[in-house]
Amino acid sequence: MNRLDEIFQDAISDGTFPGGVLLVGDHERVRFEKSYGTLSKDSKEDVSIDTVYDVASMTKVVATTPAIMKLIEDGKLRLYDPVKLFVDGFETDEKREIRIFHLLTHTSGLPPYSEGWKYARDRELLKIINSTVPINPIGTKYVYSCLNFITLMEVVENITSRKFDDFVMSEIFNPLEMVYTTFKPPKNWKIAPTSEREGRILRGEVDDELAYYLGGVSGNAGLFSNARDLYNYAKMYLNSGKHGDRKIFAKETIDTFTRETFNDGQNRRALGWDMKGLACSCGDLMTNKAFGHTGFTGTSIWIDPETDVIVILLTNRVNISRRENQDKIIRFRPLIHNYIVANMEALGE
Repeated sequence: MNRLDEIFQDAISDGTFPGGVLLVGDHERVRFEKSYGTLSKDSKEDVSIDTVYDVASMTKVVATTPAIMKLIEDGKLRLYDPVKLFVDGFETDEKREIRIFHLLTHTSGLPPYSEGWKYARDRELLKIINSTVPINPIGTKYVYSCLNFITLMEVVENITSRKFDDFVMSEIFNPLEMVYTTFKPPKNWKIAPTSEREGRILRGEVDDELAYYLGGVSGNAGLFSNARDLYNYAKMYLNSGKHGDRKIFAKETIDTFTRETFNDGQNRRALGWDMKGLACSCGDLMTNKAFGHTGFTGTSIWIDPETDVIVILLTNRVNISRRENQDKIIRFRPLIHNYIVANMEALGE
């Protein structure tokens, strides 16, 4: 067993997750791809490399962020448009100066989450989210908030007059040949289950509470995908917005959304994306140009354009515990990224 396999098997034995998929690539090809463990803690069925996972908050950068990129390229939106132009509830004195930029960088002042899911559903839940009052002055402090990206979903829907999932499917996923990427996936797909809700184990239903009670489609979570599809998406960033011969985005758009936009000395953010920083999930060895995102379920995607590295990690650690093994996945991610970056030359040989 090589060291990469050891790191993964140790995490499975330690209860970090029941199984997972790791894909490492560059702008041209997949360098390493392997599945580990079982579909769930109670299953004897092995994970395969095409297993579909609930990517949780990776939805923010795989669906919502590119949707905003598309609207900007189409001349329908600008980063500094006030949100009140598109979403009811943002015309109040406390929120009228919140811009699209603030939502993308988590500097809107809105709180991290809403407890509205405990007593409201669908449009009523959306109204509660839209009436949420900021807890910080706008533009002054980074506070990671799912509410920002739920609002961005509404911006997309209200500008396009289309359902969010339909828009990203036709404008992003289909052009990138992401055939196993969708909200509310078919039951016949091989999907790794997550946690228990309402007396049953979730499989193909989103783990995140807000996204679940919004009906399964949301800007903060709800997307399901597999490693190969996510590689198609990530590779596009390393190829200046192109997928093969097809232009998905302009190079200028890619550059704008993946450069540092906010830095408070501890948190570095691009537009939508996290960036390499202190105690980062991408480890210690990626460069400061690296950008990525994690998902609560145990997923992550990291792209380093300077060293031409893509690392996609898919696990369902919440199948073991929603909270008790969080520290384990937080430690595991940097360890696996450090090994990969230091040993890229040996991968794929």
